[in-house]
Amino acid sequence: MINLTVNGRPVTVPEGTRVLQAVRAAGVALPTLCYHEGLAPYGACRLCMVTLTSPPPSKLIAACVYPAAAGMIVNTETPEAVGSRRLVLELLLGRCPQSGVIKNLAAAMGVKESRFQVSRTEGDMDLCVLCGLCVRVCQEAIGASAISFVGRGGNRRVSTPFEMHSEACIGCGACAEICPTGAIRMEDKGPWRILYTWHTRVELQPCPQCGRFFVPQEMAFLPEQCPEIESLWRLCPACRQQRAARQWMQLLPLDRPGTRGD
Repeated sequence: MINLTVNGRPVTVPEGTRVLQAVRAAGVALPTLCYHEGLAPYGACRLCMVTLTSPPPSKLIAACVYPAAAGMIVNTETPEAVGSRRLVLELLLGRCPQSGVIKNLAAAMGVKESRFQVSRTEGDMDLCVLCGLCVRVCQEAIGASAISFVGRGGNRRVSTPFEMHSEACIGCGACAEICPTGAIRMEDKGPWRILYTWHTRVELQPCPQCGRFFVPQEMAFLPEQCPEIESLWRLCPACRQQRAARQWMQLLPLDRPGTRGD
């Protein structure tokens, strides 16, 4: 365990902890867009900028990627740190003026409008803030690498190879689930899951119990990797819960009059 100070408050965290986690352990709210506990730190959005005053010299750091160390003194409310976060939000507000998430973050920081006209992609990705969460979850957690960053500068965006149907996409929907701004459009229509943003559609397989389409055919390999729960994999979430409830009911003892304490 290591001891450090956040906004004048001592905090103890395990070794290997990042400054962001230490800040939150101290009860201090610090906004992020690109951070997720299940993925490697990335430091893309720069919304978590804080001032490290000790060890000297004092400097701004991205809390999500900077490792915490014993004796550190961290301050989230210095003029430099607050100004940095406000500037980032102005840029994001200029890029994605329609994003409710960005508007709320900006309002919380007192940013009412942006001084910048940032070029952005029109259409499906007009809410994208280039946080990289969708790319990283597809690569690190799913292992599909169906999407990636393409282009440079103002034309930088996330897309499939050649902006066509992705053969690598398994239709899991993790990218849409993890996106902080709702930039990825996905819809289940009958036996198909359509990922409009990625120009991709995958076929869904039905639940053998209720007939509801729920899981992409491309994910049919999962039961083979977990044969002990193969039957559960093939059920939709609703039927899975019903089966689990029935199994628990069978395990619970019956409470009949006159039998308590026997």
